[in-house]
Amino acid sequence: MRKPRTPKKRIEGTYPIDSDSARIVADPDRDGGYTLEVNNVPSSYVVLGAPEVLGFDYMEWIAGFVTATGPFTSVHLGGAGCALPSYFSQRWGGAHTAVEIDGALARLVRWAFEPEVPIRVAEAQAFTHALEPGSQDMIVRDVFAGPDTPRPLTTVEFYRAAHRALAPGGVYVANIGDGHGLPATRAELVGMREVFGHVAAVATREMLDGRAYGNVVVAGADVPLTHRGPGEFRGDLGG
Repeated sequence: MRKPRTPKKRIEGTYPIDSDSARIVADPDRDGGYTLEVNNVPSSYVVLGAPEVLGFDYMEWIAGFVTATGPFTSVHLGGAGCALPSYFSQRWGGAHTAVEIDGALARLVRWAFEPEVPIRVAEAQAFTHALEPGSQDMIVRDVFAGPDTPRPLTTVEFYRAAHRALAPGGVYVANIGDGHGLPATRAELVGMREVFGHVAAVATREMLDGRAYGNVVVAGADVPLTHRGPGEFRGDLGG
């Protein structure tokens, strides 16, 4: 395990980006730890020199769907600080690409955090449709416009594009911000069931029971889904 390193440059501060502003906040309790806020919303937690650290629970839930024991390929729609693709690259190896629509944010992340994974500046829907069929073992959607996922990334057409780009046994995983009754999660699962043979969800028990506001991670695949790690897993929701 590599030790966190102290940056040679000062990166804390507020920066203009295409969508508005980004802020990098130092973690007072961890040397080299930083939170990236995008438009006043915490988006990524990065420990410089230690990509094996994941600061957000929902990212651990996403990682729990990885079944690979060696290198694999993934695309991460919604790059932000590149925390999750960097984690995948460090832990398993392989080709992991972050996709970020905000070019200024991508440039800031490259400069501040120096991730070892590529960042492609592109719109997530168009990028997904352009992927080579069967080219990815995992596609992760973590894209928000305010508190919600952009509508074009929640359609059956989009799920079909993601499905087409997945290799046999591949998994599509999405992070959803939701509230009481889980209206967004339920709507997405309806569409995903039209495309994937198996769907599942992971969150806290309170979230999955529709009694809280927060993150729900959903997954779709053509093979039965399993999950390793933290979070309440509810599998085979395809009925």
